[in-house]
Amino acid sequence: MKIGIIREGKIPPDSRVPLIPEQCAQITRNFPVKVVVQPSPKRCYPDEAYHHSNIQMQDDVSDCDLLMGVKEVPVDQLIANKTYCFFSHTIKKQPYNRKLLQAILEKNIRMVDYETMVDDSGKRLIAFGKFAGMVGAHNALLTYGKRTGLFQLKPMHECLDYAEAKSIYKTIQWPIAKIVLTGHGRVGLGAAEVLRDMGIKEVSPHNYLNKSYDEMVFTILRSSDYIYRKDGLAFDTAYFYKNPAAHGCDFTPYYQQSDIMINGIYWDNNAPPFFTIREMQSPDFKIKVIADVTCDIAPLSSIPSTLRASTISNPIFGFDPFTGQESEPHQVGVIDMMTIDNLPNEMPRDASKAFGEQFIRHILPEFLQAESPLIDRATIAKNGSLCQRFAYLEDFVTEKCCE
Repeated sequence: MKIGIIREGKIPPDSRVPLIPEQCAQITRNFPVKVVVQPSPKRCYPDEAYHHSNIQMQDDVSDCDLLMGVKEVPVDQLIANKTYCFFSHTIKKQPYNRKLLQAILEKNIRMVDYETMVDDSGKRLIAFGKFAGMVGAHNALLTYGKRTGLFQLKPMHECLDYAEAKSIYKTIQWPIAKIVLTGHGRVGLGAAEVLRDMGIKEVSPHNYLNKSYDEMVFTILRSSDYIYRKDGLAFDTAYFYKNPAAHGCDFTPYYQQSDIMINGIYWDNNAPPFFTIREMQSPDFKIKVIADVTCDIAPLSSIPSTLRASTISNPIFGFDPFTGQESEPHQVGVIDMMTIDNLPNEMPRDASKAFGEQFIRHILPEFLQAESPLIDRATIAKNGSLCQRFAYLEDFVTEKCCE
């Protein structure tokens, strides 16, 4: 089997890699696999590092059996009749990637998406989520510091590594504020790890709503803390995941108490949003900074003010709830939005190493089997057609969902 690590073509550029040089060498030693790498000046690991690990650099990767990247591949860079692995961001009918999925089908590409690689119980096996949550929490505080002027925080991508960021946290006196963190998956746990490393006190949702504090505190919410069944029966997590449209959201007590929101949930298009723009216009809406790590773009989003993805170089924009439009951040009546969609790229080496370890442990052996239910489940398209599990995307591909 021959694997090709493709250069990232999406703009803005992403410097992460699916396999670091040492992992490529490890694979060639321990598996019946050859790994080649397309040259690129943008990676966190330079071409020379792959050379040093005796990995062949190869501009033309059309002879590879599996092509691996990180972010979406530009349509004009797709090679027909190949198997690809990358994050396609199509399974929730993201309109900005409709043409990508159409091209995948037209070019007879076998699309195996990292996001859909799950075990028999549906648990994700490979993800950058922890690092997205870590950087998301860091950026939430960075944004709050810029807004209030009470402290300054160095951007994560300017730190040598996370150890430097932790050393900076020890020098900062955090102001009194409340942070609500949603999500108990990889993203939420990564964000919580950083908040704890910052020395910010964690409190229960009950105490968060009912007590006053003379220091910065945060709470972590599960779905059951703000989601309710419309039929009045007791909340059941499994039922919520299967029937999101049968539920409502009562996030009101939390937006009335919070200064900062960090959103790290996985959101279904049929699930209720946290709040509406009309609610954001209320004097009771106290949130001034939203770090939307999930970054689903409105109107198909849990946060209606996530108008677009921001960038590492320009991470913050303002949202005016009375106009519903983007504005300059840090103004009275404006909510500051941090919506970077490639947050792990601020910690590219740490994130890439962890991602490659997951791939080698959970995914590579499956590709080497004659039949793999795991790979079959993760395959969105094959032989020019959507696979059965993703047949619901047919109207999305033909644009009927938007007529």
